[in-house]
Amino acid sequence: MPLDGQALSRALSADGTAAALPIHTTLCRREAGAFQRAAKSGDDLLVACTQERRLFLELNQETEGAPPVTERPIRFVNIRETGGWSKDAAKATPKLAALIAAAQLPEPEPVPTVGYRSGGRCVVIGPAEAAERAATLLEDRLDVTLLVTRTGGALPQRRERAVFAGEVVQLRGWLGAFELTWRHGNPIDLELCTRCNACIDACPEGAIGFDYQVDLEACRAHRDCVRVCEAAGAIDFERSVQESGERFDLVLDLGEQPLFTMHQPPQGYFHAGSDERRLMDAVLKLREMSGEFEKPKFFQYKQKLCAHSRNERVGCDACIEVCSARAIRSEAQAGGGIFVEPHLCVGCGACTTVCPSGALAYAYPGTVDQGRRLRTMLQTYRRAGGRDAALLVHSEGAGARILEDLGRAARTDRSVHGVPARVLPVAVWHTASIGLDLWLSAIAYGAADVWVLLTDEEAPEYREALAAQAAVANAILQGLGYRGEHVRLVQARDARDLAALDAALRAAPSQPVAQPAAFATQADKRATLELALDHLLAQAPRPVDEIALPAAGSSFGTVQVDTDKCTLCLSCVGACPEAALADNPDRPQLRFVEKNCVQCGLCETTCPEDAITLQPRLWLADGGKARKQARVLHEVEPYRCIRCGKPFGTLKAIEVMIGKLAGHAAFQGAALERLKMCGDCRVVDIFSNPNEVRITDL
Repeated sequence: MPLDGQALSRALSADGTAAALPIHTTLCRREAGAFQRAAKSGDDLLVACTQERRLFLELNQETEGAPPVTERPIRFVNIRETGGWSKDAAKATPKLAALIAAAQLPEPEPVPTVGYRSGGRCVVIGPAEAAERAATLLEDRLDVTLLVTRTGGALPQRRERAVFAGEVVQLRGWLGAFELTWRHGNPIDLELCTRCNACIDACPEGAIGFDYQVDLEACRAHRDCVRVCEAAGAIDFERSVQESGERFDLVLDLGEQPLFTMHQPPQGYFHAGSDERRLMDAVLKLREMSGEFEKPKFFQYKQKLCAHSRNERVGCDACIEVCSARAIRSEAQAGGGIFVEPHLCVGCGACTTVCPSGALAYAYPGTVDQGRRLRTMLQTYRRAGGRDAALLVHSEGAGARILEDLGRAARTDRSVHGVPARVLPVAVWHTASIGLDLWLSAIAYGAADVWVLLTDEEAPEYREALAAQAAVANAILQGLGYRGEHVRLVQARDARDLAALDAALRAAPSQPVAQPAAFATQADKRATLELALDHLLAQAPRPVDEIALPAAGSSFGTVQVDTDKCTLCLSCVGACPEAALADNPDRPQLRFVEKNCVQCGLCETTCPEDAITLQPRLWLADGGKARKQARVLHEVEPYRCIRCGKPFGTLKAIEVMIGKLAGHAAFQGAALERLKMCGDCRVVDIFSNPNEVRITDL
């Protein structure tokens, strides 16, 4: 790798005048002493090598005087496969400086954890022989129970574990808390069966095998089996179908179709089917899943910002639709909002990406830390002389592996270019955790492009959501006059797609901003979006007053009111969770602040007159100030009481009310006229009318 220690030092220093950094080429072998001297210093330690991570950690442990990693963590960053092993290696110094600078940032604040407790109770579900074989691989570490789901095969003569038979009715839960319900309709009860084999010998049709279940299609109702089993009483053809249930900590599913069909099944559940490799992989993992476990709580939820429901009316359900783990459910009928089950959440962050209001926020790490990381990378890259940076967001799992494969191929194959010098890899827990707010912030910070590397890890729901968000981002940027497709999804399954990935990463840069921004991203999603939009508008090559946005994925827009239908009942104001719609206490008005609208649709579903429709757009009139000011959508003159003249409603509302009640028996004659009076005058009119029936007259 052609490394320039002096150039790297200048790029990483605040004033650009630092001394040259020493470069180690065989640090993990001949120059290991340099690492040990650095380890003993007690200073923060960053190693620009991930291949020998294990070796360096062992060296630190064995070096006398070096603080343990629990006191002084050692950080590692990969600058080889993603930078040095490329045909652009000679021009990669700005990128390497950016990667090193990002790796030196402080660790994000720790997040709360979610706990699991497993006692090792495992149920194996499937055919008899396959389930029994799997049980023998697990029984020395786990307490195994079998649920045989179909007739055929054979159970062993020895009764070494609990065995049930039946059809699965329901399976729900997660690691340490699975609830399994099954239905048993076979005449033989495996709990009572002693496996004496007398029934097998007695059955003239051979309808009973060593699975100790009756094949009801072959049985001809001789009932010889019942007579020979009289002592044990395990066979009863008159027994009604029964449902049973048990709690388990772990589940191994050997059925052809998985019991959990979502893309991300709960932790503690493994589906192997009849695949031998998947079975062995599942067995190895299951054997280690007894005890207590923790994972990060990946999200934060603020119900007061949630635009899902109001008054049992449902508006935005983007998070529910996108969750591939089915960890989110509606609480519209139980107080409003949503509920996220942290034990089922796998940390993809797609729900936070599609959430228009910021009620759901990603916490591992949060947007403040992610924004600081992106800003640091881009500032360092630019300070080192880099231009037209492209951020490549990839997962720490499959995404990192395919980039390493690309780097290794570039090192050995002349036809492979490798990761270009302008492409800065950004590793995240999951690619769906970064969305519109951080993408636009990165463009405002000076990135020419933001690319998201998708592999087989991403669920179809995530791909659709990211594509919709990318369409919105590109519509905004192109509407402002920035040339190119700034946000792009790059797809690569694995090493089979290296050639296509290699070509995709060499795409021409889009047009960046002339002057990069320096704002800090905020914990509030909408606040970050406003900061990014203000800067992009200020730097726009072609400012416009309005940008049309695609309906899917847009969290910006206006509402259109059909004034012929609207009665100014203000139901929409009460339903709006973001204070985008408001009334005027001094006169009948419906006012609207477009900046606050998240296009959730609650106003549209709540309006009793069907007078409201949504219009996705980004309104930038008056330099973006107009969308931040309240404007009147509908206004009418107040209706005045026919008796005292006091305003108490709107003409449209009174006309609609009279029209609906005019045929009612209780509102005839004087009673109908009272609908045109204010509340005080109605009372006075009732008590001053000599023809009115009073309670004292009855």
